[in-house]
Amino acid sequence: MSVRPGVLSRRNLPLLLLQAREHVIAHFRPILKDAGLTEQQWRILRLLFEQGPLEPRQIVEPCRISSPSLAGVLARLEQMKLVRRSRIDADLRRVRVSLTPRGRKLVDRLAPRIEAVYQDIEARIGLDFCERFYGTLDHLIESVRHVRLT
Repeated sequence: MSVRPGVLSRRNLPLLLLQAREHVIAHFRPILKDAGLTEQQWRILRLLFEQGPLEPRQIVEPCRISSPSLAGVLARLEQMKLVRRSRIDADLRRVRVSLTPRGRKLVDRLAPRIEAVYQDIEARIGLDFCERFYGTLDHLIESVRHVRLT
């Protein structure tokens, strides 16, 4: 089957988003590596720091981690003594994940370095552009989140 001329004339949006992500995250990776963390682990620590204790099902979506992967990542964070899992009294089948004091200290220690990267990025591309871009990305995510486009 041949492709009609012009059918693939658009730029590859998923690839562009992936390339942008890779170029941005490259600035954060050395900080995470120095702390012995993976990107997934950092996303979880940051979420728990910002929102407080959560159930695993509440971590999956905002951190973009599958449930099977999350179980392993949480086990590793627990081994590192950065998070604690505890049963919920009202329903012992459910678990709540929270930062330990050690986890909170680590986030506190990394936060200034992470913030410095954000400030550097904003200085390079402009705060106005960043704010508009965040809004554009929020709009894109909401527009395609629950819609099957094909």
